[in-house]
Amino acid sequence: MAKKGNRVQVILECTEHKESGKPGTSRYITQKNRKNTPDRIELKKYNPILKKMTVHKEIK
Repeated sequence: MAKKGNRVQVILECTEHKESGKPGTSRYITQKNRKNTPDRIELKKYNPILKKMTVHKEIK
């Protein structure tokens, strides 16, 4: 029986991309510790389509 850990995989999606009207999406996959950060995370990541740093929020 495998014990379920606190570290989970999350998907980060760009918040500015939808308003730009350009096709495609900017998404990153990362991990977070469910115990230390129970709420959704926001990180500044590079969006290659917009060619700048933007805020990416956790989805799902």
